[in-house]
Amino acid sequence: MLIINLFLIDHDSISNFKRYIINAVEGEIDYANTDIIFLTDVTALIKLNNSSKNITITSDYGKYNIYNYDTIFSKNLKIYYLDNKITAEYGDFSIARNSMIVSKDVIYTNLENILKADVIEVNIETKDTVIYMHEENKKVNIKSIE
Repeated sequence: MLIINLFLIDHDSISNFKRYIINAVEGEIDYANTDIIFLTDVTALIKLNNSSKNITITSDYGKYNIYNYDTIFSKNLKIYYLDNKITAEYGDFSIARNSMIVSKDVIYTNLENILKADVIEVNIETKDTVIYMHEENKKVNIKSIE
């Protein structure tokens, strides 16, 4: 089944979020697993508890699980939070794991720095972050903006 135009999924009070909202231009239900919806031109909004600040995520494609709300974002991934921006090719957002894993050509920017890495993993609940490269001989590149 193909769903065209504004496709909206809106969940109240999930985990440590006020709301998790996903919009897509197009959605298609996976016939092999009807819990999965493949999305095109995706925008997600995460409204955090105890904060007026939101996280916005955009990507060309998404894979959304209607059962556990986990979402994979792919191609042209962009994540915005306050003055922070992450771009990459792949993101795995899991409410069950309380994590967001961003990988493939990861670039993190804020007002002071530019960081390039293979992977950024964020624990959504604790905000603990791990940034690393896949190969031991390569290093995360951090550059100050002057």
